[in-house]
Amino acid sequence: MSARRVVGVIGGMGPDATVDFFAKLVAATRAGSDQEHLRIVIDNDPGVPDRTAAIEGRGESPAPRLAAMARGLVAQGAELLVMPCNSAHAFAEAVREAAGPVPFLDLIETTVVATRERLPAVAAVGLLATDGALAARLYQDAFEAAGVRALVPLGDDQRTVMDAIYAVKRGSAMRGPANRGAADDAVRARLRLVAERLAAAGAEAIVAACTEVPLLMAEGDVRHDGGVLPFVSSTDELVRRTLAEATGEG
Repeated sequence: MSARRVVGVIGGMGPDATVDFFAKLVAATRAGSDQEHLRIVIDNDPGVPDRTAAIEGRGESPAPRLAAMARGLVAQGAELLVMPCNSAHAFAEAVREAAGPVPFLDLIETTVVATRERLPAVAAVGLLATDGALAARLYQDAFEAAGVRALVPLGDDQRTVMDAIYAVKRGSAMRGPANRGAADDAVRARLRLVAERLAAAGAEAIVAACTEVPLLMAEGDVRHDGGVLPFVSSTDELVRRTLAEATGEG
């Protein structure tokens, strides 16, 4: 294995979230030339079955497709695997089994650990996630194990979150590196209101527990009680850990 690991990205869920992860990983790399960047192999497969539908028992499991992607990336030389989709981590065991000895960085664990390190006194966080991620309790259980309460949007507020996520997937409401030029300020404003209601319910930080959310919201966007709530992007935390693990500079 080389000193700088080849990174394999299980992507396409959705494509804009994968582009965002890739762009941020490149931007975060200390490099003075092309040759000093990481080798990154990306399988951007938007045909992976819908994760929320599978979790809720309404659709085909994505596990076989994810496992095949992992095996393909390893065959192409990947020495470290990442998957910038939170909901897909409900099927992470299939990826680990397919990857064999190649390490797989768990996005949920990475985000929870980073939240605790950045905000050691935090007692409760608000989650902006898909219905599937919430149904699988990916973050609720992980935060609970870390001694942090996870608050989730209810009813119409969670429908607003899902509407915003799918607006990104349609390309109609984005910010950041993946922005194709179409921006729906109303979608972002509604999502911000959901986050502010989570803050009013006791959340001391907002966790973007879906990789589409950082395309709509960033640090400084959520205010409560005259202050700004910390914002934890699962995409950004995966970028930091990937870079540390791939370069050995963590």
